[in-house]
Amino acid sequence: MNAPTNIQLINGPDGKPAFVVMPYADFIRTYEQDRDLIPHEVVSATVDGATPVRAWREHLKLTQAEVSARLGISQPSYAKQEASGALRKSTIEKIAKALGITPAQLDF
Repeated sequence: MNAPTNIQLINGPDGKPAFVVMPYADFIRTYEQDRDLIPHEVVSATVDGATPVRAWREHLKLTQAEVSARLGISQPSYAKQEASGALRKSTIEKIAKALGITPAQLDF
């Protein structure tokens, strides 16, 4: 059995588990593994025709102007990048950083 033995469950007033206490290092490891997940709304938007960049921006409720300001470029320049289906790796990395996500989450 590989069940973790170094976590503690704390029940709520209803007697059901409400909180988990675990070593910080284990939490960080778990968090980093889940960091490249892509929300259903983003995947769904890309299936409907949006580029991953646009889908993420809309999911994060950001305007093109806000993202372009974070990138230090004009809004029309960003709009071209957002509409492009073929971005350079360095561009993907910059946009991912501006959106607060990993490049892997943007390049799918």
